[in-house]
Amino acid sequence: MHRFFLPANECGGATLTLTGREAHHAAQVLRLRSGEPVAVLDGAGNIFSCKAQQVSRKAISLAVREKKWTPPPAAQITLVQAIPKGKIFESILQKATELGVTRMVPLLSERVTTQIDAESSETKVEKWRMTAIEAIKQCGQPWLPKVEEPISLQDFLNREEKFEMPLVASLHEGSRHPRDYLKKFLEDQKRKPRSACIWVGPEGDFTPQEMQQIIDRGIFPITLGGLVLRCETAAIYCLSVLNYELS
Repeated sequence: MHRFFLPANECGGATLTLTGREAHHAAQVLRLRSGEPVAVLDGAGNIFSCKAQQVSRKAISLAVREKKWTPPPAAQITLVQAIPKGKIFESILQKATELGVTRMVPLLSERVTTQIDAESSETKVEKWRMTAIEAIKQCGQPWLPKVEEPISLQDFLNREEKFEMPLVASLHEGSRHPRDYLKKFLEDQKRKPRSACIWVGPEGDFTPQEMQQIIDRGIFPITLGGLVLRCETAAIYCLSVLNYELS
């Protein structure tokens, strides 16, 4: 069954209407025909089972047959990812969406080589958000992650956001297996964490000074094993562990 996306504020009636990119993709690429079943995701936990009615290049009307709501994940997971070069960030975002990340924070750290000004930031964020939308359509993920604008490491630390399980992937000595921190939390609180944040550095990792700044804010350094992983592999590794442990 083909899946499409509509913002939640456009999913209130018994009939849904696809326009723009979604209508073009349905009519011109997928060759959708009247009477075919489709699914519509609103990114807020709802999946609508629909039947195509009128199909044209500019608009497609869908009759809602069933609405199913999926509760949000038990733990809200934020990925603070230093922006790698090229299109690697888009790949990370795609996989993170499939793994149920709640929020993506693109980070500008000292070793980030990508140059982003205000204008290019707006364009990139819009493109990244479209990547997340395509990812939920592909895998059927009912919750669309929030993709923030790029922010410097220091500015994000200055927000002083609180997470029950704050972690940073680290190559430095003293890093522990993430299971150690999760086990201790469970022993102390008698429950699993309801929020987690994982920091992943760029190519070359965070500088020693940056890592110290992060750790000084109470963020736990974790090891990802004896091998040096690429940043995109590290992100998927960390999210896979959290997805398994916190679900």
